[in-house]
Amino acid sequence: MKPISSLRISMALIVLFVCVTVVCGASKCSGEYPDEVKKQMKEFFTERLAGGEGVFADWTPVALTDIEWERKAVWKVWKEANNGFEEEKLIPLDSLALKRSGRWRLPEEWEAGAVMPYYWGIKGEKPGGGYPLYLYLHGSGSKEHEWHAGITLAQRFDDAPSAYFIPQIPSEKQYRWYQRSKQYAWEKMLRLALLSGDVDPNAVYFFGISEGGYGSQRMASFYADYLAGAGPMAGGEPLKNAPAENCRNIAFSLRTGANDAGFYRNTLTQYTKEEFDRLQAAFPAGFVHEVELIPGKGHGFDYSPNTPWLRRHKRNPYPRFVSWEDMEMDGRYREGFYNLLVHERSNGDEAERTYYEMEIDGNRISLRVDLVAYEVTEKDPRWGIEMKFAKSYKAATRGRVTIYLCNELVDLDKEVTVTVNGKPAFKGRVVCERRHLVNSCAAFFDPERLYPAAVEIDLSAL
Repeated sequence: MKPISSLRISMALIVLFVCVTVVCGASKCSGEYPDEVKKQMKEFFTERLAGGEGVFADWTPVALTDIEWERKAVWKVWKEANNGFEEEKLIPLDSLALKRSGRWRLPEEWEAGAVMPYYWGIKGEKPGGGYPLYLYLHGSGSKEHEWHAGITLAQRFDDAPSAYFIPQIPSEKQYRWYQRSKQYAWEKMLRLALLSGDVDPNAVYFFGISEGGYGSQRMASFYADYLAGAGPMAGGEPLKNAPAENCRNIAFSLRTGANDAGFYRNTLTQYTKEEFDRLQAAFPAGFVHEVELIPGKGHGFDYSPNTPWLRRHKRNPYPRFVSWEDMEMDGRYREGFYNLLVHERSNGDEAERTYYEMEIDGNRISLRVDLVAYEVTEKDPRWGIEMKFAKSYKAATRGRVTIYLCNELVDLDKEVTVTVNGKPAFKGRVVCERRHLVNSCAAFFDPERLYPAAVEIDLSAL
């Protein structure tokens, strides 16, 4: 065989480099991945939409300069997968005054025969960043009357421009907004609304009245990472059902009549005020709140100040301080919260909950993971409502959690250190990889939370 000259090798390498550059450049110019990459990604997203729990294993490194391109490309494939997924979509967005409504069937295994009608409409001209979105939950009277009253109130509130999703309870026999079947609806609504491009992802608000006040207070705690604010009214949940710690990075309002003693709503509202006051004193940069007992009022009062107060606040999707009491709601846990994703629960099958507290200072990340136990300190003698609690904490020794990272949280070009419960857990440069962008997209379906890097923590190994 004749030897291959170094000149020929050099020329071949140059040709290969030019070809790769042209292909990559063409992909970036088009805003899309090569067909095979798109196909694999789309198949993965479709499986996740159908209820699958797999992970995307493309370990392709992502340059820091390419992160924004990759985020847009991943979101584009996510949108294509959703568009092709067979499900009942949101009806077209139109004026709220037209009172246009759609219907969603909820999962049969969670609520047999449940169909949720909803209004979906807008007020005012669309802002450049999209409409602020309000989810309004009605009270527990006749569901037809309450639903129609809801759209009347929504049209009166001084919060335009805005978009509204106003559901009707499917059945008066299961009149709770926090139940698992309804969680399906809220997550579907968020996913489709964020995909539409019509909604500002950092201006989503949950609120409601009476039964809707109870529901929106619970969901303020459960879904805080999606919210800019929450405004339950004429409610008052025991704090075990809606831990205030989870609302650290949102604006929270609770307004109840001072004379509204039914089911201890006024008393429980006062307990909520005391807890938010305590937390804000301890953490002055967080826990923005306005909890008020309205003098001389019972179950009904002026609801109009609520949404104008909420709309003054926008979500920070990248908080450097996160407090999360990971609780079950109707037997179901969230998969993650802000930039934390749980793979294995620290509490296993025990009754305790897990509390995560993350603080980021520069490129230093401190994570606290504790088991939480509740002791009832006050119970009402009539209905047995658990009113007040003392909480105790002990360090978790098992569980697996991913801390997702991006340049909005740390400097990805420098070393990152992570301590968990005071113990060193990671030190080094994190590697940006496509799998993190795709897996975080599938987990959170949020255009603001596509993370290029991650640190995976196994507490049992520390």
